[in-house]
Amino acid sequence: MSCSHCENAIKKSVGALAGISKIGVDLKEKSVTVEYDADKVETDEIKEAIEDQGYDVV
Repeated sequence: MSCSHCENAIKKSVGALAGISKIGVDLKEKSVTVEYDADKVETDEIKEAIEDQGYDVV
């Protein structure tokens, strides 16, 4: 992740999932923070949404 396009792609894909309340992208640290309702979405779904955009989740 290195630009606003990267940030927007992740926010759009993760934000489309049910139960997501907040998404933070830190381009400098190359990290994503997600607040979500565990009763509505699983971490694997969030990970998959990010990976579908071409980014590795570690």
